[in-house]
Amino acid sequence: MIVNNLSLCYHNKLILAPMVRVGTLPMRLLALDYGADIVYCEVREALSTVDFVAPDDRVVFRTCEREQSKVVFQMGTSDAERALAVARLVENDVAGIDVNMGCPKEYSTKVNCFHCTLHKYRILSTLVKGTRRPVTCKIRILPSLEDTLSLVKRIERTGIAAIAVHGRFRSCLFLTIGGSHDHIQGYLDIEDFRRATAASSVMVARAAMWNPSIFLREGPRPLEEVMQKYIRYAVQYDNHYTNTKYCLCQMLREQLESPQGRLLHAAQSSQEICEAFGLGAFYEETTRDLDARRAKLLARSPEEAEEPAEDTSGIIKMAIKFDRRAYSPQITPKMCLLEWCRREKLAQPVYETVQRPLDRLFSSVVTVAERKYQSTLWDKSKKLAEQAAAIVCLRSQGLPEGRLGEESPSLHKRKREALDQDPGDPTTQEPAVPGELCKKPFVALAGGQESPLEGW
Repeated sequence: MIVNNLSLCYHNKLILAPMVRVGTLPMRLLALDYGADIVYCEVREALSTVDFVAPDDRVVFRTCEREQSKVVFQMGTSDAERALAVARLVENDVAGIDVNMGCPKEYSTKVNCFHCTLHKYRILSTLVKGTRRPVTCKIRILPSLEDTLSLVKRIERTGIAAIAVHGRFRSCLFLTIGGSHDHIQGYLDIEDFRRATAASSVMVARAAMWNPSIFLREGPRPLEEVMQKYIRYAVQYDNHYTNTKYCLCQMLREQLESPQGRLLHAAQSSQEICEAFGLGAFYEETTRDLDARRAKLLARSPEEAEEPAEDTSGIIKMAIKFDRRAYSPQITPKMCLLEWCRREKLAQPVYETVQRPLDRLFSSVVTVAERKYQSTLWDKSKKLAEQAAAIVCLRSQGLPEGRLGEESPSLHKRKREALDQDPGDPTTQEPAVPGELCKKPFVALAGGQESPLEGW
């Protein structure tokens, strides 16, 4: 994670509007390539998770360094505390935080019309005071101009950086959206719309969805070129094929019945989408590279791990995740640690595991020889958290942990009948003492190239 200290300016900007199923990473990167100043992610509901990955392993938000200073994370929420928890989780990886206050979804309507309640203002005030990023919101116009102006003035007093006004009825600095369908065909139309509305900036939704190069001053690029570039981003950033297919269908529109449109409609994988657009070789090359990088990361040895660090509470910590694929099926780090304690005549490891109520993730601290060890990364289950804590202890001591291809396997493969042997018996064979570790900075899930941030 790279700490983002940039302050986002909303004056005189061209902005990709938040769009459900459209505003994913490939579309945002494409819009930036074609001249957008700020890009909004699709709306995210702050409900059961504050992680980038939901408990069911579904990617909730994916970003990368390329867009870090220009991406705004939009959430839909009716809970101020949960919204703040989400904002603090993502604030180092985004340029701004936005609250969707105009979408007719349950999270926006469940507290009644927000111009009649203080609840929505409390959400904005909480975010403004509690996060280091500029906070904005998107609203829809109310039935009367007077009501809309009153709403905007009250929102402005919360201290937010900008208000986006969507020119639809609901069933500081102003951004406007709502002219795509009838007015926006190119860059000059965006400027005309800005002048007509007297807004500081303009958000573009459907026109950008149909062709993201709408932001170019010199005019939109050919659709075939834009779609191929979008597909390349989608493959490079492992976008799910169903989302890629949906966005491409929005671009093709009336051409969906063309031969290429029919191929796209029939595609059931990213590979088939690439083949429909003549990018089969690109797909093969890119996936080979991605697979090689994943394999390299899984094979990363403890010698490449970060140096353990002791915090003020005396707990030794490392950023460690337990990946079962990197270990022998018969051996786990907890087994290795227990066996080592028995050999050294130490008390058995004691695990203290807690669950974080907000996202239901687990963290464990293991105590060995009156020293405590913990991973700084939270896990989806108690078992995974305990394995991670055991790894921290083992790596801190320079001990084998049961990884595939690891030396000194005899440390882990004690036969069952040896459990009752006297450790002091000279006939008992002692495993070789492992060599001293050479420790280097460890990257948990990144390659030499810029990689998507999927969560932990």
